[in-house]
Amino acid sequence: MSEAIVKKFMFVNRKAPYGTIYALESLEVVLIAATFDQDVSLVFLDDGVFQLKKGQQTKGIETKNFSPTYRALEDYDVEKLYVEKESLDARGLSADDLLVDVTVLGSAEMGALMDEQDVVLSF
Repeated sequence: MSEAIVKKFMFVNRKAPYGTIYALESLEVVLIAATFDQDVSLVFLDDGVFQLKKGQQTKGIETKNFSPTYRALEDYDVEKLYVEKESLDARGLSADDLLVDVTVLGSAEMGALMDEQDVVLSF
């Protein structure tokens, strides 16, 4: 029997968490990829950093708050979460404002990490 081929999948999240379907769809695809034992990492750039912000309140927009799901990623062995420093800085945020532990990288480091991936999907 041959061994399963493991690929490095990186999911890049660039959109705010609500107002479009991108953030939720990305999260669902990440969970599916992790279920198939792939090497999964998530990157948050631009307004995508807001997906991880603590204290999200969605009652006013009548949308389910799915941000607690990010805390469950570890249960799926998804532990590689990266946030671009420049995106945090531009939005007045720091790693302390986020609801999960992340690795903060500069844009050059992020680019190098992306080059190491087999598959990069942007949402």
